[in-house]
Amino acid sequence: MKIGLASDHRGYKLKTQLIEKLKEEGYEIKDFGTDSEESTDYPDYAFVLGENVVNGNVDFGVAICGSGIGISIACNKVKGIRCAKVDSVKEATATRIDNDSNIIAFGEKMTFDEALELVHTFINTPTSSEEKHVRRRNKIKEYEER
Repeated sequence: MKIGLASDHRGYKLKTQLIEKLKEEGYEIKDFGTDSEESTDYPDYAFVLGENVVNGNVDFGVAICGSGIGISIACNKVKGIRCAKVDSVKEATATRIDNDSNIIAFGEKMTFDEALELVHTFINTPTSSEEKHVRRRNKIKEYEER
């Protein structure tokens, strides 16, 4: 499985910790920046991550900024991305089951252990094929196509 990660300067430290651990676990990792704690603009990295998810270069994305909110908004501007800002295992599970989300976002203040648990939950939770969820996801896709 290929996982792409992106962050701004505030999420850089947590992102590098996650990359190291996920590589140890055998995941193929793509780092879409940033490469330091020098101030940057999160949309630059969100767009690259989103494009790589949509193009199939990675299976899932993980986006981190100060709060997780800004980078999630930017990710969602990429056509075909369904990014959810999550704060709990329950939310990470729900966004995969119900929404077939392909990127999760969270804030830099999350502990490493919490963030790793969210990533594991997200990438290992299958999407529901229940009719109501498929119908709702299709409505979003149809709207996005207009």
